[in-house]
Amino acid sequence: MAKLKTYDMKGKEVGVVDIDDKLLDVSANSQMIKDYLVALRHNRRQWSANTKGRSEINHSNAKPHPQKGTGRARQGTIKAAQYRGGATVFGPKPKFDQHVRINRKERRLAIQFLLAEKIKEGNVRVLKLELLKEAKTKQVAELLKGIGIDGKKILFLSGASDKEKESRAQLYLSTRNIPKTSFMPVDGISGYDVINTQELVVVESALDQLMQALGSSK
Repeated sequence: MAKLKTYDMKGKEVGVVDIDDKLLDVSANSQMIKDYLVALRHNRRQWSANTKGRSEINHSNAKPHPQKGTGRARQGTIKAAQYRGGATVFGPKPKFDQHVRINRKERRLAIQFLLAEKIKEGNVRVLKLELLKEAKTKQVAELLKGIGIDGKKILFLSGASDKEKESRAQLYLSTRNIPKTSFMPVDGISGYDVINTQELVVVESALDQLMQALGSSK
């Protein structure tokens, strides 16, 4: 049975949380995981790059100079690409919806697999969140140092408990100024968030939601 170490706000270990091995017994095809992650990154793009062609340029249609007599090369319009402010040749245009659809079952399985692997590797910690009345970056920095994960890429996962609303907000503000540290609600996590971080720190009130993401309640 896997165990998640629980820490207080000072970085001291205060207990463990047992995780049923059945929740971690998740198998997934490596190609499916890759396709899921590629699709996630693909869908994060804005696909808004757009350049103007000659018909879209707002310039005069008059010839820039006479056809003959100047000794210069003949030109038909200043909308041409060789002129400053002219059209772009073969530039990007959003011709169609580039969104890649992700199968719901595959998405759920990918998140379960990546979370299970992170737990098996021992890279998930539980934080017993205490009442925080003000944001203190120093306190969170000492917490990470006490756990032994300072300097790593860390993701804090919070729950939605109303009792911890103020403390959760202060914890978020306390993590913003620490390099390579991010903060998000556990119900908004994706497989890319899991694989793109070295350590997960889960607020104790968010454990139930984390277990649901693994396929069952705590």
